[in-house]
Amino acid sequence: MGGVREMAKPPAEVSFPGDKNRRKKIRMRGIKQASKEIQHRLDRNLEELMDDPEVFVPEIRGEVDRSFFSKDKMAKTLKELSTVASKRNDPRWLRKRMTKKGGDPVCCALAGSLLAATEEDRSTVAVFKNPLFGVASYIRRGNGKQSHLAGIQNHTHPKLRLLVWDEHAKAGQWFFSWDGGFVFTGNTPSPPAEWVDWSLDNASIELNGDQVKWSRGLDENTVTDGEMTEAGWLRMEFGGGAVVGLSQAALAKSEVQFAQSVAMGMMPPRLRDVSSAEWMWRPEGWPKERDLPEEGVERLDEVLEAWLGLALDDSLLARSCRTSILNSISDGYVVGTHWFSEESRGEFLEHMLGTAEERAALACILDSLETGIHVRTDGLVLEIEDDVIRFEDSSCHPNLVALWPEHGLTILEGIYGMTGDDAGAILNKQEKRKQGFGAFFRELGDSRSTALRLERLPWEVGSLPSPLDFVDNLIRQAVDSGVASTVSKARKGKGLEMAMGWAWLNVHDRTESDAWRFDEASRDKGGDWVPALQALWDAAEDLLLNDNKDAVQDYEAAMKWLSEASGSGKLP
Repeated sequence: MGGVREMAKPPAEVSFPGDKNRRKKIRMRGIKQASKEIQHRLDRNLEELMDDPEVFVPEIRGEVDRSFFSKDKMAKTLKELSTVASKRNDPRWLRKRMTKKGGDPVCCALAGSLLAATEEDRSTVAVFKNPLFGVASYIRRGNGKQSHLAGIQNHTHPKLRLLVWDEHAKAGQWFFSWDGGFVFTGNTPSPPAEWVDWSLDNASIELNGDQVKWSRGLDENTVTDGEMTEAGWLRMEFGGGAVVGLSQAALAKSEVQFAQSVAMGMMPPRLRDVSSAEWMWRPEGWPKERDLPEEGVERLDEVLEAWLGLALDDSLLARSCRTSILNSISDGYVVGTHWFSEESRGEFLEHMLGTAEERAALACILDSLETGIHVRTDGLVLEIEDDVIRFEDSSCHPNLVALWPEHGLTILEGIYGMTGDDAGAILNKQEKRKQGFGAFFRELGDSRSTALRLERLPWEVGSLPSPLDFVDNLIRQAVDSGVASTVSKARKGKGLEMAMGWAWLNVHDRTESDAWRFDEASRDKGGDWVPALQALWDAAEDLLLNDNKDAVQDYEAAMKWLSEASGSGKLP
C-alpha cells in the first residue's frame, strides 16, 4: 500500500437554484418557432437550392482569374462550389463539409444549407439580425457564418444575398443586387444601369424624373443646369450618366439615410466608388465670378466623402457643407450664410437684426479690433489671424452677449464716455443679468444723458449748506426720475429740511392731504420760501429739461435768493 497513492476526487459540482432554466434560456437564444409563412418561404428557397446549388451565385460579368496559382477568391469559391453541388444528395458528406475547418467559407455555409434542404422538419429556425440589412430567418446547420447561411437560404432577397460575399468584397471584389438581377463585376465597381434605376427608385427619398431625378424642393431645370440655390442642394452623378438632385428640405426629413438606402444594394457598400457628389451653394453676396476659397473646397470634399461613406447623417449634411465654406472665407464679413466685402461694412451692420444702439455697439467693438474674430452660436469667441469678421448668428444680442465681457468697457467708454469704477460696475451687472441689449443701451443712454445734463448745475452734490443741499437733491431726483418720485422724500425732512419739503410740495401742488405731516412752524417758513423755490425750479426746468444752457445764470440767481430767504448763509 505504501507505493499506491489514492487518486484525488474531483470537487463536487456546485449548482444554484435556477441553473437549469438559465442554461435552457442560453441554448434557446436566437431560436424561434417558424410561422407557416416563414416555413413556406424557406421550403421554396431550399428546394430551388437543391435543384440548382448555384442559384445564389451572381451573374459573372467581371474577370475571374482561374489560373493554378491564382489568389482570386471568386475563382476558389466557384471551383469548390461545383464539388459541394455534386454532393447535394449525400447528407453524410455534407455533414462533414459543413463542420470542416478551413476551405471556402461560402461553401461551408452552402453545405449546411443543402443538408437543411434534405430534412423534413423545418419548424425551428434561427434569427439573423443586422441594423443595416434587417432580420431574416434561416436554418442553422454546421459552422458556416450566420450571415452566409441567412444569405444563401434567402437568396431571393436583393440585399440579404449580398451578405454571402462579404469576404470577397473585403478582398476588393464588387457585387450589385437589385430586384431584377444580381451581378459580380470583378475588381472594378461597374454598376449596371438597371441597378442604378432600381436603387434610386427604392431610395429613402422620393425622386421624380428618369435619367435626371430630383426630390421635392427642386425641379428638372435646376438639376439639369446645375443652378445654385439660396438653401443649397446636393448633386449626385452615377457612372452611367444618371444625375440626382436632393434638396436640403428632403435631406433634413429622410427617415433612413439616402446614401445608406442606395449603398445597401451593393457589396462593399461604398457609394463613393460608383458616384460623385457636389454641394450646389455659395454664400449670399459672394461674387459669381469669384471662386470659393480653396481651403473651403477641400473641407467640402471631405464632408461629402464622409456622407458617401455613410459616416454623416443626411440632416447634418447641409449645415456641414455650408460651414466648410463659410469658415474658410478670410476677408470681409460673414454673417449667418451671407458674405459682405470689407467696403460693405454699413450693409453688414444693417443686415444684423437688432436696434440702432446694438448696431452702434458692434461697430464700436469692430473699430477696436486688431485681429479677426469668429463668434460661434454657443457663445465662444475665437481670435483668428485672417482679417475677417464671422458671426454665426445674425442677431445682435447673442453676439453682444459673447463679446461683452471682453469688449464691454470699450463700448461704455467709446459711446457713453464712462470709465473707472462706474463703468466696471455696469459691465459686471449686465454680464450677470444679460438684459436685452436694446433696452439696456436705451436705459444707459437715458441715464447718461441725464447725468450729463445734471453736470450743468453750478454746484456739486453735497457742496451746498442745509437746507439748500436738500432741495438740490430734490431737483436732481426730479430731473432723473420725475417729480412724483420726490414726494415721499420731501415729506421726511427734519428741521429746516421739513420747511423746504413743504415749500417743494407747494411749488408742485402736492400739499393736498399732507398738511398734517408738517408742524405749523415748518409750514410758515416753507410758505415764505415758495417764491424763491419756484424761481429756482423754473430755472432748473429751463436749464436741465429744456436744454437752455444759458439758464445757468438764472439758476444761480434763484439759488442766491433762496439762500437769503432761508438764512442758509453764503453760497460756496
